[in-house]
Amino acid sequence: MLKRLPQRFITFAETECKDSSELYETLSLAIAKDDELLELCTHARSGQPVPNLLFGAVHYLLLKGTEHKLKEFYPSIVVEAKLPNEAFDYFKEFCVQHKNDIIHLLQTKLVQTNEVRRCAYLYPVFSLIYEKSQKPLALIEIGTSAGLQLLWDQYAYSYKEDEVFGNTESRLHITSALKGEMAPHVSSTPPSVSSRVGIDLNTVDLMDEEEYIWLKSLIWPEHKERLAMFVCAASYIEECPVQLVEGDGVSLLRDLVSQIPTNSMICLFHTHVANQMPQETKEQLLSIVKSIGQERDVFHIYNNIQDRNLHLDYYLNGVEHQQTIAETEGHGKWFKWLLEETETTSKL
Repeated sequence: MLKRLPQRFITFAETECKDSSELYETLSLAIAKDDELLELCTHARSGQPVPNLLFGAVHYLLLKGTEHKLKEFYPSIVVEAKLPNEAFDYFKEFCVQHKNDIIHLLQTKLVQTNEVRRCAYLYPVFSLIYEKSQKPLALIEIGTSAGLQLLWDQYAYSYKEDEVFGNTESRLHITSALKGEMAPHVSSTPPSVSSRVGIDLNTVDLMDEEEYIWLKSLIWPEHKERLAMFVCAASYIEECPVQLVEGDGVSLLRDLVSQIPTNSMICLFHTHVANQMPQETKEQLLSIVKSIGQERDVFHIYNNIQDRNLHLDYYLNGVEHQQTIAETEGHGKWFKWLLEETETTSKL
């Protein structure tokens, strides 16, 4: 693991952080050259994205009130943060001083972001599914964490300045830029949802303050808008409860599907979760969905199996269909619709 870590941090800096988090980009490039911090990272649980986990652990301790000058570089904690190019020495000092606490977090926590802005590109897909099925959607999300994406029908959406879709009375108004020449059709009002089930190896109870702070710590320090959206979405959990099931989503899928009545449409989805699955697990998931599709209709929305694009596989009357839906920005700030125009609902 240690040999691969430098490149992981370099890749994280260049592909994930560039133009998104100058602080994490700067720190990642420095960590890649620091043997002591790389050794610290070897305590991370297998299969976890190590940079995200380390930064989340440090951010968590700072949000919990651990005093150190490092906090002066975090826009999530101070009003005017210092320049990132001076942060590394403080970051390393903090990690050395709080080594045991960080190791405990690396060994016990999981990277479980709830990127509610991704619902902006999911909403048109759910609209498409509802148009095809004309049945209430029975939602199953793999890697659900706290279940905030299961509440996509509770939020309002804008892709242009003068139009609002979804729940127009929502406290959470999500915006996302639509790129390219093609545009999706979307329901002006949310499609009907009959049930919401989220599966995760470690479900998160947002009523637990420790877990709530952990999810906040996984939001990058500069991303104040992401934080505000998370806090607002979390306020819907008490109003619209979701069923959270702890366990392996792939192995539990058949049993959960068997509980869905035939007058609802099975709608399985997951975003940026498959990148943490071994290849054999990805293949097993696709195989299970295919076998379910031989018995009843099912829709499957996902990315990070074949590539980073958003895909929709579905089975109607036993016939398989596969579509590449969109190119998407990791946090949902923009997406490029790839489906040809069809006559369904309101066009953006």
